[in-house]
Amino acid sequence: MDTPARLLRLLTLFGSRATWNADELAGRLEITARTLRRDVTRLRDLGYPIHSTTGRYGGYELGAGGRLPPLLLDDDEAIAVSVALRELSRDADPTLGEAALSASTKLRQVLPERLRDRVDALGEVTVGISPRRPAPGSGAPVELPSLMTLATSCRRGERVTFAYVDGAGRTSQRRVEPHRLVSLSRRWYLVGFDLDRGDWRTYRVDRVSALAATGHRNTPRETPDAAAQVTEGVALRVFTTRARIRLHAPRAEAALHIGPTTGVFEAAESDADGATCVVQIGGDADWIARYLTGLPFGFDVLEPDEVREEIGRLARRLLAAHGPR
Repeated sequence: MDTPARLLRLLTLFGSRATWNADELAGRLEITARTLRRDVTRLRDLGYPIHSTTGRYGGYELGAGGRLPPLLLDDDEAIAVSVALRELSRDADPTLGEAALSASTKLRQVLPERLRDRVDALGEVTVGISPRRPAPGSGAPVELPSLMTLATSCRRGERVTFAYVDGAGRTSQRRVEPHRLVSLSRRWYLVGFDLDRGDWRTYRVDRVSALAATGHRNTPRETPDAAAQVTEGVALRVFTTRARIRLHAPRAEAALHIGPTTGVFEAAESDADGATCVVQIGGDADWIARYLTGLPFGFDVLEPDEVREEIGRLARRLLAAHGPR
């Protein structure tokens, strides 16, 4: 082993364990104690704070405050770090976001080609959403191989089959032409065309099992907005109560207060000059009532009556507790 390779190996050993016995290190590197001392001196000259101790239990320890030693990541770790950096670069403040993007670029440059292709596939087919209201409930962890299979199938336009457990706990077999992956509130969704149901559907990836790529090409068809498909499902479809609200504010202003996972704005403005807009919000009637009363502009409940009645009850409670005495 030449000197640069030996120094890299020595740093890798310090990365796995901070303190080492000198004889143990020399044995791992298959070198003499004298060569080990020279290598440690070289690392110190490069800025790594390696401390030595003498005696029966003497050895070497990598101290804090030095340069970051090289990291050895397995395939799954490299993909996970790449995904995390990409998410951080999108959602973080400008300072952290720029640093995350720079780190992501550096990591991509040193990835083996097979890993780089998988990371690129995931990045190309993933749509990220930053919610104001977290998605309800919590899902099971997503298996990284399944996520990568879906990403590759989306990128290549290849049909997949899998078993799917819906919200009621029913399991069914699905044949799907995948379109996009959506990342939302630490949860992954697949948007694809369900061949047996003849419609575009949204699937939670943590509910997918027995996933297989078939090699069959997707049928060319008009594709939906994947982010809108998922946010509409999270904001409305999971709730039995859905309210239509006319907001006394332009849509652009209202969207600053109502995130995509909280409400879905109707396409048409409700008046000619755009001074009001209509939004649909899902949830329990009492939650919708409390949410609406916290908005900084007026509103009218178009439907249903139970939300309108809940707002009346809330108003009476507030007046009874805080009204004029």
